[in-house]
Parts: sequence; C-alpha cells; structure tokens
Amino acid sequence: MAASEAEIPPGKSMTVEQTMLDKGAQMLQTLEPIKQMSQHVCTFALYSNDMHRHIETHHYVTRINQDFLQCAVYDSDDSHGRLIGVEYIISDRLFEGLNPEEQKLWHSHAYEIKSGLWVNPRVPEMVVKPELENLARTYGKFWCTWQTDRGDKLPMGPPALMMSPQAVNLGMVRPDLIKKRDDKYNISTDTLKVSRVEIGEPEWINPQADYWKQHQKCFVVDAEPVEMKKIVDPFP
Repeated sequence: MAASEAEIPPGKSMTVEQTMLDKGAQMLQTLEPIKQMSQHVCTFALYSNDMHRHIETHHYVTRINQDFLQCAVYDSDDSHGRLIGVEYIISDRLFEGLNPEEQKLWHSHAYEIKSGLWVNPRVPEMVVKPELENLARTYGKFWCTWQTDRGDKLPMGPPALMMSPQAVNLGMVRPDLIKKRDDKYNISTDTLKVSRVEIGEPEWINPQADYWKQHQKCFVVDAEPVEMKKIVDPFP
C-alpha cells in the first residue's frame, strides 16, 4: 500500500545505489534479533498525560523467556509503518520484584485482554488463547518516541509514557477507532470479549500499576540541560 504524503518523513527518495546496498546487506547479514519477532499484536494505547488521545498500535513481539517480552511498536502493519516506540512486558512475578516508584510507570493488561481490544490479527482465537491467559497476568511499560497521531513527521521531543485502556471514563478507547480496526481485520471486539469471559483474571492487580486510576496523576519526561560528568583521561 502506498504511503500518503502525511505519512512520509521529509527526505530525498532512495537512490538506486542505496537500494542495492540494502538488498545486498539483507543477503549477507543475519538480522537475528528481528527474526525472533514471533507475533503481531494490534491493540490501543492512551497517552498518560492526555488520555483524550487514543492510538491504534501494532506490536511486533519477541518473547525472551516466559516472564519477559519486548515489543517494537509501529503505527500500522503496512510496509510504510512508522516505528513509534517500544513496550516491555513482564510477568506479575517480575513486577512484584520492582520497587514501588518503578511500578508506577507500568500498566496492567487484564482489561485489555478480557475486553477483546488486544488481538493477534488473522490468528484463530483457539490458537492464541493460552498466550492470552498468560498475558492477562502481565504488566507493560510503553514509551512512545514518535507522536504520529498529532502529525509529527519526525520523532520530536522526549518520549511519552503510554497507558493501557481500562474500563473507566477516559480509560476507554474511542468506538470509532475500534470499529475501524475491526473492519480492517473483519473481527468483532464485542464477540471476542464474550469468548474471553473464561480467561482468568489476576487474583490481585497491584495498585501501583495503572497509577493514574488511583491518583489522577501522570508522569512526563522533560529534556533539560545538566552538567556533564567529567571525562577522566584513562591514560594520564
């Protein structure tokens, strides 16, 4: 699918020489980390400092082990999809080992899974059901580095902390975004929600996660100049 002008970062078109170099590199290099991406997940996220802003996200997931996943997050699954951030996902066991201040940066996934918002496009539910049962007990930390939803043609400013949708007021995803996603993949979020009723929820979701729900406060990153640590000559 061709990218629209609004989706293309500023810059010159690829030269023939650059295209040939890239093709040659693909043949000679292993690109092993990328090959470990085993799942495509489509879901939604909200900016923690402005929860009126909802975005559709496409996670390309690498499972490092049973307790830890890392995701490259794009704004679409098309060939021109833009890399907009990264999310780390950990089990409840690892989450409980974090200090309380760190836990405030993470969100729970139980509602996102149970409500049918989290989907693996084109993969039958019966195939992904065991994975969904595991994910319902996980926590994620998602930093958005490129706010394409506001029209940024380049990654601008510091990263923004994102939150998972929840069943409360501003934490609910806009219906028009859900419909657009469902139409694209020919699915029904409402039907998925019904089919996931039996997925077990965590017995206890740590209240340090989803911090905004309890305190109506968010976390932002500001870039400010600071004094450099002096470099010591290693060979005086």
